[in-house]
Amino acid sequence: MIRLWGRARGQAARRPGGPQGGRRSERARRVHEQRGALDAPGEQVDRRRQNGRRGWQPVAGLRAALAGRSLAGQVFLLQVVIVLLLIVSAVVALVLQVRHDGTQEARDRSLAVAETFASAPGIREALAGPDPTAVLQPRAEAARERSKVDFVVVMNTDGIRYTHPRPDRIGRKFVGNIGPALRGRAVTEEITGTIGRLVQAVVPVEAPDGSVVGLVSAGITTEKVGGAAEQQLPLLLGSGAVALMLATAGTALVSGRLLRQTHGLGPSEMTRMYEHHDAVLHAVREGVIIIDGGGRLLLANDEAHRLLGLPGDAEGRHVHALGLDAGTAELLASGRVATDEVHLVDDRLLAINQRPTDLRGAPSGSVATLRDSTELRALSGRAEVARERLKLLYDAGVGLGTTLDVTRTAEELSEVAVPRFADFVTVDLSQAVLAGEEPGAGTTLRRTAYGGIRKDAPLYPVGEEIVFVPSSPQARSLSTGQAHLEPDLSRAPGWMEQDLERSAQVVGYGIHSLITVPLRAGPLVMGVVNFWRSEKPEPFDPEEVALAEELVARAAVAIDNARRYAREHAMAVTLQRSLLPRSLPEQSALDLAYRYLPAQAGVGGDWFDVLPLSGARVAVVVGDVVGHGLHAAATMGRLRTAVHNFSALDLPPDELLGHLDELVSRIDQDEAEEGSGAAVTGATCLYAIYDPVSRHCAVARAGHPPPAVVRPDGSVEFPEVPAGPPLGVGGLPFETADLELPEGSRLVLYTDGLVEDRERDIGSGLDLLRTALRQSGPDAPPDSTCQAVLDALPPGRASDDIALIVARTRALDPGRVADWEVPSEAAAVGEVRASVSRQLSAWGLQELEFTTELILSELVTNAIRYGSGPIRVRLLYDRTLICEVSDTSSTSPHLRYAATTDEGGRGLFLIAQLTERWGTRYTAEGKVIWAEQSVAGGFQGDLLSGV
Repeated sequence: MIRLWGRARGQAARRPGGPQGGRRSERARRVHEQRGALDAPGEQVDRRRQNGRRGWQPVAGLRAALAGRSLAGQVFLLQVVIVLLLIVSAVVALVLQVRHDGTQEARDRSLAVAETFASAPGIREALAGPDPTAVLQPRAEAARERSKVDFVVVMNTDGIRYTHPRPDRIGRKFVGNIGPALRGRAVTEEITGTIGRLVQAVVPVEAPDGSVVGLVSAGITTEKVGGAAEQQLPLLLGSGAVALMLATAGTALVSGRLLRQTHGLGPSEMTRMYEHHDAVLHAVREGVIIIDGGGRLLLANDEAHRLLGLPGDAEGRHVHALGLDAGTAELLASGRVATDEVHLVDDRLLAINQRPTDLRGAPSGSVATLRDSTELRALSGRAEVARERLKLLYDAGVGLGTTLDVTRTAEELSEVAVPRFADFVTVDLSQAVLAGEEPGAGTTLRRTAYGGIRKDAPLYPVGEEIVFVPSSPQARSLSTGQAHLEPDLSRAPGWMEQDLERSAQVVGYGIHSLITVPLRAGPLVMGVVNFWRSEKPEPFDPEEVALAEELVARAAVAIDNARRYAREHAMAVTLQRSLLPRSLPEQSALDLAYRYLPAQAGVGGDWFDVLPLSGARVAVVVGDVVGHGLHAAATMGRLRTAVHNFSALDLPPDELLGHLDELVSRIDQDEAEEGSGAAVTGATCLYAIYDPVSRHCAVARAGHPPPAVVRPDGSVEFPEVPAGPPLGVGGLPFETADLELPEGSRLVLYTDGLVEDRERDIGSGLDLLRTALRQSGPDAPPDSTCQAVLDALPPGRASDDIALIVARTRALDPGRVADWEVPSEAAAVGEVRASVSRQLSAWGLQELEFTTELILSELVTNAIRYGSGPIRVRLLYDRTLICEVSDTSSTSPHLRYAATTDEGGRGLFLIAQLTERWGTRYTAEGKVIWAEQSVAGGFQGDLLSGV
């Protein structure tokens, strides 16, 4: 402000005229004359000398301050008085505090001594003795001397003293209040006793039964207590005097500084000085405004009124109510620091400088200066263009590559560039890039994205394959890897040769300028981006070419990332598809349908399978390996292969999951030893075996969601299947639940991706699944049920795989099942052959009588010879003819080559040659040896009931 006032003085001296300058200069002259008239001639000369020396001499200033005539002197005297009052108050308060603390110390000490002496050993016994004074007087005096108190008095319950520092006081009545002590409470009081004013405490001496048998009092005189305070008083007064001297010296220093800053002026002189400053402020030709912390205008000089067009009553109003443009008003109201910030106000470009006023303790607010800088208009325009371009690049960095999709990234580039940079944008990519592969050399591209201010431009549409001619800008960009500019398309023969008819339509449409930039990612050229202009008459310039290259460079990185992701995702999906069943095996126990939806964010580890077992049974399994990527897919394939192998052993569900759990644990150990850190964490599985003969289903699960069962009447339930731990945890056994499923029931197996996601917990998902299954109807086929479930639980952009299997149960016709109990004797073999022959004739399978009799003869003979009863034979006529022989022994026959001299060992070899499959199935009662034969002519007719 001092520099501003000085500059104002010089400007006022140089510009005596002007609309306001004459009036302000005349006012300053009159004020100066009035000030000169008030001073005596000698004082005027002395003032001029002082102004020439730029300050008062220190001695003269100090005398003025002590005299109290100047503002600094008045402040000095006021501060000295205040400091003196504070010191006196502090000394008095400190003395009172010391005395209070001494009294409190006396009360605490006397009470402590009395309580300690009253509880000392032998006090009660001495009080009950024949001569208490003889025993207690020496002890009381010793305690008094050690504790520095004036007396320790022991008395009976009537207050008669047994001890006292003065022996002549013994036997007299105690002076004080002993009532509370007789009631068992200690009491402390200040009284005037036989030795003067004192503080004493009285405590009871209690017998073991709680009765008071005597009293003990200890005290100290207030004279001794107060003496400590009086001893400290000189020190306190001395400290107060030193503090007063230091405060006076500090006040003198502050007053001296204030004296130098005010140049020894008094209040009236300072008033006249500020009047001069006010005159100068309004005379300067630079706008000055002062705004308080609330955004109200406090002061605006004449130049600020002229530059901003302020009304005459602007002072006191909020800056937003002054009719200023939004940007200028926001700057002035914010109070933020600004340096030569240019704002357009009407037809002027104002450079605004603003600084806060509270940097050195001044009131909150800001001071702003305004300077007309219309000549900076052109520079401001170029800066605005640069700012817009930087903003465009920033938005491109944020908006490009939000998804790992090549086509969507190309569309994002067109959305960012239109209409801020170009009127139309087209993106042409190689077909290999769209497939996730590396592009090769060539000029054949496919239009991938189009964006424009209108949709009817005669450019190539999206999806069209374009072969660019060598003379076209696109072909040259592809070959050279450099951007190409066509400022005037109507005079670009190379571009027009691409398609003469379409080129004429483009020019006729109004598109007149083109920038073609290749999409490069390292050495790979993935395509070209075309920027077209139609609205602005000016063509693209070289600076805009650089901006286009920067935009395309950022898009190229995002498109290349999306291309790489698409390739890896396709590889993972291919691996995953190859590990899942491509078709369901033929079987008659279940009518099956399934849906498998891979995760869109990455390949997961969900899997399922259907495995035909012996005895016309079918196993259905579904599992989930937590995680995504190739590792999850490969682990899923290993688990599925293991389930195939374990199911060939005809293991019950709980035992199969136990073996699978051990396998996962070994996989984790192998991964840990290799240090890959990719352990199988969170693998789950559900294994179910359905028997169409008994219509029972055995189910066991390892950390997997429970199955759903839709009864033939349409009711839906989630049966209680014990939830074992996830695979690989180990340590806990698995349990099997036996479900009875009437014919026509639907067993629904699924993975957690169907019922659970980030926005839906598993409880809500199961409720939705129950509702969808109930609404699908009792007679809905499995395929319709699958679709109804997916419609009711839409996965959206699934973050996890979804596997869904719906199995409708079928029952084997009882007429296709025959069984006999066989006695454990050799003669029973012939009866079995006869019974089997009759049954095969009834089924029309006479051509299988010889082989079936031979198979059963061998199996029954082995059971009689090596097994234990009871022995049963069962025939099942399904897609194959199944022969089963069961006994209660756990020994199993083994296939071997018999030597020429061996009498036995050829039976199983013959069975293996005559049947398609054979094997052993262990049960809770023993084992079952089974063999399957193909039926001549295949499976004819409906062998299942209810179909």
